[in-house]
Amino acid sequence: MLRIKKILLPVDFPNTALRVIHQAATLAHHFHSQIVMLHVVTPESRAAGVPEEGPGLAGWDLLTEITRGAERNRDESLGPELAGLPIQRVLANGDAAQAIVQTAQEEGADLIMMPSHGSAFSQFLLGSVTAKVLNGTECPVWTDAHVEESPAQEFAIRNILCAVDFNSHNRAAVSWAAQMAAEFGAHLTLAHVTAGVELWGPGGSYVDVRWKEELVTDASEHIEELQKDMGLKAEVFIGSGDVPEVLSQAVKQTKADLLVNQCQPYGGHLRHGYAIICAVPIPVLNM
Repeated sequence: MLRIKKILLPVDFPNTALRVIHQAATLAHHFHSQIVMLHVVTPESRAAGVPEEGPGLAGWDLLTEITRGAERNRDESLGPELAGLPIQRVLANGDAAQAIVQTAQEEGADLIMMPSHGSAFSQFLLGSVTAKVLNGTECPVWTDAHVEESPAQEFAIRNILCAVDFNSHNRAAVSWAAQMAAEFGAHLTLAHVTAGVELWGPGGSYVDVRWKEELVTDASEHIEELQKDMGLKAEVFIGSGDVPEVLSQAVKQTKADLLVNQCQPYGGHLRHGYAIICAVPIPVLNM
């Protein structure tokens, strides 16, 4: 049974990514989780009103300020969504990625949820902070869709796509995906991307049909064996070529709301992890 008791939610200020807060609230209500809302103080947030060290900082309420900002932007649903949730506010100084990893460890977080990009922490998160967090923690990391921030809408998990690579580390991702699907009554699809089957020759490129059939057959057998070993019954998607591009196609075809991907060190898709986060228009749960 999947248990998410504590969610670490790093937030920027004043440029707060509201979408990921809505997603965190959805999970927290479902799993009865505590949210640890972390802000790493930067010169930009100082200029926006975060007090200096001392009594002023101790009395400054991060959650209240974020809620006020959301109301000013007419996103009035933020307050009610967070209502009733146990929320702990933490302010930290120093390196953002290090603070996130350290706080996750100290608080015993079961999940880190954060935006994938933006001006947060005065850097582009995907190429710096998120990359460091993914490589610096054993805690699963949920990254919001790598698209322009839009008005937060109701978040629901109806279809889950899990990227499957055939190694021992990938079972953790498949297990999380299956348990998330069971928790939310969602439809689960296992996706595998084989090597490209297009070859260049006289007259341009062509598909080696026999090679493609062999790759698909081999992948299908591996997935069938995996499902049998783990007691699963899921749909299967097999594509070939560029991993981020194919997974993006799979997301559209399955109408997925969440992609689960093994992206930690030694994970099957580590070399593609950040490109996958950029390519798919949905949140990615990086294991």
